[in-house]
Amino acid sequence: MSNFHKSIITVLLLSVFLIGCTMRTEKDAIVHANELLEKGELRKVEQLAGKILQLGKLDEKTRYKIDSLLEIAHRIRIDFSLSDTTVLRKLAYYQPMANRDDLFRLEKEHKLDFLIIDGEKSYFKNCVGNVIRLDSIYAKLKILKEGPITDSLSIFRLAHTAKILDLSPTPTKTVNPVRMKLIYTIQIDADAVPEGETIRCWMPYPRESNERQKEVKLISSDPAICQVAPETDLQRAIYLEKVAVAKKPTIFQTEIEVASSAQSFQLTPEMAKPYQKETPFYKEFTAERPPQIVFSNQIKTLVKNILAGETNPLLQVGKIYKWIDDSVTWASALEYSIIPDIPGFVMNKRHGDCGMQTLLFMTLARSIGIPVKWQSGWMLHPGEVNLHDWCEVYYEGVGWVPLDQSFGLQNSPDKNIRDFYITGIDAYRLIVNDDFSRPLSPSKKFLRSEPYDFQRGEVEWKGGNLYFDKWDWHMEVIYE
Repeated sequence: MSNFHKSIITVLLLSVFLIGCTMRTEKDAIVHANELLEKGELRKVEQLAGKILQLGKLDEKTRYKIDSLLEIAHRIRIDFSLSDTTVLRKLAYYQPMANRDDLFRLEKEHKLDFLIIDGEKSYFKNCVGNVIRLDSIYAKLKILKEGPITDSLSIFRLAHTAKILDLSPTPTKTVNPVRMKLIYTIQIDADAVPEGETIRCWMPYPRESNERQKEVKLISSDPAICQVAPETDLQRAIYLEKVAVAKKPTIFQTEIEVASSAQSFQLTPEMAKPYQKETPFYKEFTAERPPQIVFSNQIKTLVKNILAGETNPLLQVGKIYKWIDDSVTWASALEYSIIPDIPGFVMNKRHGDCGMQTLLFMTLARSIGIPVKWQSGWMLHPGEVNLHDWCEVYYEGVGWVPLDQSFGLQNSPDKNIRDFYITGIDAYRLIVNDDFSRPLSPSKKFLRSEPYDFQRGEVEWKGGNLYFDKWDWHMEVIYE
């Protein structure tokens, strides 16, 4: 096993080994844990955890750690589920002569993610789609096979952002409100839990403190009895419960109205005043947040090279944004819960999805003293509804300014349109989170399916967490 997820499981394994006097010493535990991890012996990890559970009389904290250990192993298996034979068969659709030399080249160029698990090379479940995105040879083969694909989202965004700029004679004002009805459904597999057991469900709910998101109204929920988290929750949920019925899926649903507005700041360098660096506010939003925001030597070296001596905050942000846009390709992501160092992954692999790119931007920006905070929820563009992550940058004298790293520079000769997403945001958003890794209300008992973000929701019962392989989610948007 590579260091890819080593730090997560090492901590959990150490806790398991130190349960009592019959367990190994701390030194033995660390050595043994590293041996298992380096060999990728998840089967042995699972067997060990199972034996500990059989001991019984475990305290709640220890049981939580063992359950979490099993969860992480399960998630790794789900994400890395393809054999080399399966990958070659899928690649052969585009290149009939694909062979193991192709796999070696793509692996060497960080275009084909894999792990060694229980002695076998296992590939990321979405790796072939990523190869098409990351490799120019296979991208051309796809076009030859299927024809060119029109990027309808980019076309829509170009027209939409041009309209926003036309409607923004006074920068910073919200414009172009879009009213939407959101019907969100979580369907849990039949018999995912025993009949008669209570299923606990947390679903995303809009935040109301941001001026871009107004007129939030809960129209209905199924079940009708629900609990909406307070606005003080930076990851805001609506909580519901149902009792499982044998051989039937359990369905939770909410219907919510919301108005979302666009905002374009159109900043100039002189508008960014010197930061008040001694304030608690400044220190909070420029701080490290291990394990995902860490000012490593690699981060410090990279940002120094990117900035090349630039000192103005707005121009620094622009340089970081453009470097990521030029250097990192959007690709389908592993589940964040199995990536101990997301920014490091993106720097080394040069690919990642919206949240991964955002965490890299945040780490680089905070490392040079620019306040940044996470923001996420959903993108709700017609025909392109999906989970989405972005952030906000704080400029002294201006305030919080939205920035969408993964939407990138737009293809336009107009600088304001091209650079729109560095200091602006479109109207088709659902803001659920103003931070990552914050507690949900009421609190969860078991390890979250998504310990950093909160977009799809969370589900558990008294027997443990229900991971994403046990339920489906769907967002329906009705534009009013």
